[in-house]
Amino acid sequence: MSDRLISRLRGMVARAVIRLVNDEVGLQAVQVSTTADNDPDDVERLQNYGFSSVPFAGAEGVALAVGGSQAHMIVINVDDRRYRIKGLKSGEVAIYDDLGKSVLMGRDGMELNGGGQPITIKNTPKVRIESNLEVTQDIKDRCDTAGARTMSQMRTSHTGHTHTSATAGQPTSTPNQSL
Repeated sequence: MSDRLISRLRGMVARAVIRLVNDEVGLQAVQVSTTADNDPDDVERLQNYGFSSVPFAGAEGVALAVGGSQAHMIVINVDDRRYRIKGLKSGEVAIYDDLGKSVLMGRDGMELNGGGQPITIKNTPKVRIESNLEVTQDIKDRCDTAGARTMSQMRTSHTGHTHTSATAGQPTSTPNQSL
């Protein structure tokens, strides 16, 4: 084999370190370092359909020279060892970010972790839970309105409340009933 052919084969697959990211184009474009002398710009980064991320500088991936041409490189499988969730069991899957937010599909169930930030469900007419709902903190009703009340406040305000029957003066319930 000629030295030129061997050099092209060696350059077809390389470890890439992300330097810059442009997420404003059709396929995300990255600048990468593959060797001390090679920092190609506008390298297309292929991501799996339905999943998108913008990696930090320093994340690592695989650079492929399509057809052996350094002029036509793509980057795949970008990961960042600084933020990756470690210690998963075989078969478990996680989606995560650098702020500690994650979705874990684990052997013992699913876990949605907001990393200390609110979790918002948007643009849906209904959320259905087809099993028991257990809440370790209070629940607030109509939280974006002035009359917002927690379940605890509603329980407290209900104490001592009576309902009257159609017959004037005849109670249908007794005061201080428990919920």
